[in-house]
Amino acid sequence: MGLERKPALRLSELASQHRLTVAQAERLACLLLALAAEPAPPTTVTAPADAVDVHLADSLSGLVADDFPAAVNIADIGAGAGFPGLALALALPSAHVDLIEATGRKCETIERLAAAAGVSNAAAVHARAEEVASARPDAYDVVTARALAPLAVLVEYAAPLLVEGGCLIAWKGSLEDEEIVGGAHAAALLGLSPPEVVPVRPFPGARDRALVTLRKISPTPERFPRRPGVAAKRPLVS
Repeated sequence: MGLERKPALRLSELASQHRLTVAQAERLACLLLALAAEPAPPTTVTAPADAVDVHLADSLSGLVADDFPAAVNIADIGAGAGFPGLALALALPSAHVDLIEATGRKCETIERLAAAAGVSNAAAVHARAEEVASARPDAYDVVTARALAPLAVLVEYAAPLLVEGGCLIAWKGSLEDEEIVGGAHAAALLGLSPPEVVPVRPFPGARDRALVTLRKISPTPERFPRRPGVAAKRPLVS
C-alpha cells in the first residue's frame, strides 16, 4: 500500500526542498506508513496526511543548520516516537544517529519504524541522556532535541555528550525571554556558547517555530553529568 495523493505530493515537495533522492523519499514514505500502522504509537499524530508535516517536515527543517553535513555521530535525546532522529538518519546517510530514549516501549516503536523504512544508520538506545554521557562522554558531533525540556535542561543533557566544537540543536515552539536567559546561564557554566535562535516555518500554518543552536566551546566541568533526573529537578538557571 502506498501513500494517498496529498501526503505523497507533500513528501515530493519536501524531497525537492531538501535535495533528497528518490530512494530517500521512498524510505520516508515507508516511515509514514509504518507509523500509521503502529497499534499504540507514542504520538497522537499518525495519519500520513498530518504526520508528513508535523513529523517529517518539522524534523527536516533542522537541516538548515550548518553542522549536519559534516556530522558523523548524532544523538537525538528524548527521541519519543523517533523524530527528528529517524528522518535525519534517512536524510544524512553518511551519519550515524543514536536515538536516546528512556522508555523501553518507545524504543521498541523506534526499532520497528527503522526496520520498516530500512534505516540502517540509526539505533534506539534505551537509556537516559545522563547515563549515555557517563558511559560515552564527548561522543557526538551534534545533539538534537525536539519538544523535550526547557533550554537550560537541554544544555545540561547535551554538553557532556558533545565533542568540543559540536553543537546542540533544539527544536522549539514559542520561546519566552526567561527560557533563553536560563539557557544562556546554563551554557556559560557548561562550556557552550550563548543560544542562537533561528526562526523556521517547516510547513504552512506552522507558528512560533525556531531552532536554537549552542556550540560547545570549552570542556564540560567534571561534575557533569549529574545523576539522572537532577537536571530537570534542579536546572542551572540564575
